[in-house]
Amino acid sequence: MKGGRGEPARRGGSTVAVLDKRGRFVVATPFFEPGGRIVVDRDRRAAPGDLVLLHERGQGRGHAKVARRIGRPDVARDVLEGLLLHRGLRRGFAAGVERAAAEAAPSDAGRRDLRHLTTFTIDPVSARDFDDAISAEELDDDRWRIWVHIADVSAHVRPGSPVDREAYRRATSVYVPGTVEPMLPHALSSDACSLRPRVDRAAVTVEMELHGARVDKTAFHRSLIRSDERLDYDRVDRIFAGHEPALEPWAAPLAAARAAAQALDRARAARGAIVVESHEHEFLFDGEGAVTEARSVVQTEAHRVIEHLMIAANEQVAALLEARGIPALYRVHERPEPEAVKRLADQLASLDVPTPPLPEHITPQQAGDLIAEMSRMVDAHVNRTGRGRRALTSLVLRSLKQAHYAPRNVGHAGLRSARYCHFTSPIRRYPDLVVHRALLSAIGGGEDAPAASGLEEAGTWTSQRERDAMSIERDADDVARCFLLQREARELGPDAVWEGEVVGLAPVGAFVAFGDGYEGLLPVRRMRGDWWELDELGTVLHGTRTGATIRLGDPVSVQVGRIDVARGRVDLHPVGV
Repeated sequence: MKGGRGEPARRGGSTVAVLDKRGRFVVATPFFEPGGRIVVDRDRRAAPGDLVLLHERGQGRGHAKVARRIGRPDVARDVLEGLLLHRGLRRGFAAGVERAAAEAAPSDAGRRDLRHLTTFTIDPVSARDFDDAISAEELDDDRWRIWVHIADVSAHVRPGSPVDREAYRRATSVYVPGTVEPMLPHALSSDACSLRPRVDRAAVTVEMELHGARVDKTAFHRSLIRSDERLDYDRVDRIFAGHEPALEPWAAPLAAARAAAQALDRARAARGAIVVESHEHEFLFDGEGAVTEARSVVQTEAHRVIEHLMIAANEQVAALLEARGIPALYRVHERPEPEAVKRLADQLASLDVPTPPLPEHITPQQAGDLIAEMSRMVDAHVNRTGRGRRALTSLVLRSLKQAHYAPRNVGHAGLRSARYCHFTSPIRRYPDLVVHRALLSAIGGGEDAPAASGLEEAGTWTSQRERDAMSIERDADDVARCFLLQREARELGPDAVWEGEVVGLAPVGAFVAFGDGYEGLLPVRRMRGDWWELDELGTVLHGTRTGATIRLGDPVSVQVGRIDVARGRVDLHPVGV
């Protein structure tokens, strides 16, 4: 809940606002941004106090009509819907696009029939669409055959079709608490392209024969599959822990997939991939649209099984496309700059985190190695001290360049992969659909290769849309947390003291994570009796009069002040600072 909110990407003349009555006029006040009152045409669909979407009337400023009643500003689900509209999402597809999606039907001609393979999906409990499925078998000691099946979206979405144009415009699905703005219409994303159990589905399959972590053989198929079981991460973790039995026919394939993923995990650690542990929250709602709970989603072994198998498939696809010279979009993550490595080392040292010795002149290869080593040292430090995970991980991430899509492969520094692309989620990412078309053209699967002339622009556009989606998702999570915090703070009272940890610093104050996943700003103006200045590394606030310090990772006690739900912001008061 820190920092400024992303800039809205609204269509011209649209505003999300709250209605009010002023004498004989109905007026509206913008909800998510500052703005003067707007005179609104009377509309029977909406009443004073409602949250609405307004469209300006003609060219007149300050006068609008109600385009849609969203709900109430004190209902979390309604506010989240309003946020999506405020940020320019359409919340639906044009009738022609919906119709084209419903009519699309793939051909089974020329497909490899893999329905005899025992196949399963592993996804979050709340997942609605299933991009990927797995088949696996053990060949002998330390050897496995793995099939990664991915929904054949390209069979349903033809280049230049209405569905394709709309998918490119959206470029990615946007997931916010309680809802999703999908890249593809629900007829495809949740039905025809979703690898649901016990139904035949068109897929694109990467077949890999592994000896340890080494891929000895690879084959690619346009395929027909049938999932035998829809597993979820929680259930698989219970099976791995021995708390629940694995069932036939998928018990042995799951064990084989687990063993192969463990070999890939060991190899990834050995080649020095960056270690970053992330925590997300899943929000639950009641029937009235109120947020009732935020559950922490921790990366477990079940997650890692899927992650490693998907990474392996992505690498094999990228290797084939590069070897054949087929135009495609790669997932590019360039090596960090030497200056960023030095700054990270100085930042960590200022917080008493061990760092490796740095050479006087850092080469690009050394830069990647050093960042990876520091990420492992951060992980060890956090495990040893029990604090600082959020703040220190953030420092590591900020030292890296941002991954993006591009037609030229330069490798993925974070994964320490020489060739990498996104192939495994074509339901929700447009670059994956581009890669599917490229792969199918390379193996004689009946698709034309993407035109090289348009890929630079496509990489720039889809990268920007990915960043926009991430911004919206962060903002929506902040709004949901604010609703939860409002309720908990009312129950505990204004004098309640919360224990927290400093996760970010700025000249205006300290960002503090507290309670169960909450975050707020502790402004320096509230820390009276001293004048606070942020050091040049951005890791310590110094009290210039007393010599006191507030460092990243420090424990701190706070009280909750103002909660601004619309902006996802929380102001905190110091306790004992």
